[in-house]
Amino acid sequence: MLKRTALLIALLATIAAALPGCRPASSTIKIGLEGPITGDYAYEGEGFKKAVQMLVDDTNKAGGLLGRQVELLVEDDKGDPKEAALVADRLKSQKVIAVIGAYNSSATEPASAIYNEAGILHITPSSTATALTTKGYKRFFRVCFLDDRQGLFAASFMAKVMGAKKIGILHDNSTYAKGLADWSKKYAEQQGLQVAFFDAINPKDKDFTPTLTNIKAAALDAIFFTGYHAQGGLLLKQGKELGLTTPWVMGNACNNPELIQIAGLDAAKGTVVVTEPLPTDLDYPEAKQFNEEFKAKYGEYPSSVWWVMAADAFRVIKYAIEQTKSTDPGKLAEFLHSAQFKNYPGITGPIIGFDEKGDRLGTIHKAYVINDKGEFVPNPKQP
Repeated sequence: MLKRTALLIALLATIAAALPGCRPASSTIKIGLEGPITGDYAYEGEGFKKAVQMLVDDTNKAGGLLGRQVELLVEDDKGDPKEAALVADRLKSQKVIAVIGAYNSSATEPASAIYNEAGILHITPSSTATALTTKGYKRFFRVCFLDDRQGLFAASFMAKVMGAKKIGILHDNSTYAKGLADWSKKYAEQQGLQVAFFDAINPKDKDFTPTLTNIKAAALDAIFFTGYHAQGGLLLKQGKELGLTTPWVMGNACNNPELIQIAGLDAAKGTVVVTEPLPTDLDYPEAKQFNEEFKAKYGEYPSSVWWVMAADAFRVIKYAIEQTKSTDPGKLAEFLHSAQFKNYPGITGPIIGFDEKGDRLGTIHKAYVINDKGEFVPNPKQP
């Protein structure tokens, strides 16, 4: 009889622990981080990991959330859509309540469908393709700004600051780059610019000489590349070798010191990058505090805006848990959509709020130029 009673008690305890409302207070709150820890975009993925882990450690030292420690589960999607789907399945099986990521829109897109089906809260720090929030996912958000706003800014810069009349736009057919190219073309034409060249590269290629030859022959006033820094660096390097003198403008996925390393300083200097402000140019109390703590822990200031965007994604999740006193993804998403969450002070801007689709309200972009020292410095003139 005693053995049967003990077995019954153990069975009831197992069932209770499996129920969302009956989990022991000592269990961890699992949050996933999906990013390119290896591959072409590893610089950004490693930065994600550093920034978010620092805040998780701070949270746990202060007692955690709701009396429980936070467990960060990091998964490497390599920036690849197929890997992203596998990562999403793994994080789903590990019972995370929320996921930060992915870095690139092509990886975020397949992962978001899996997280949505599983009912997981999902916040991307850096996937800016406008199409991502047109699917009706109620638990999908982003703390970055959208490609349509970046496209407008880039077109305005080329028209108003560079005085360009005839431009080209080059993308790589990825979700992000093609979307940004299309928006840029629309706004460029609205501002009276002639888009005389519009083409794509294959990001797996290493020799872009044929495309660069066509750009050179088009006699453009400016060429806007909307793809990623790994290919951007090669375009700059090979364009220099080809004698291409057309001024380059690049999008926010080229806001990366590795662009200069790949291209070489001689080829990279003078290139303009339109992007969200760099971390050290964020003049907000939250940004200053975060930057100093990051330097104290890692020996350098954060150099990528996407790292601090990832930090903001965690801060948003943390705040939602604190305010709702819940780890239920549905309740957290409902709170983030509510009027209670319209003026949250972010690292990457004075406020963070979301519209009905989960897109961040407002927009902040800035034009930088690579100087003779290989530094990204604000362009003297902004549109």
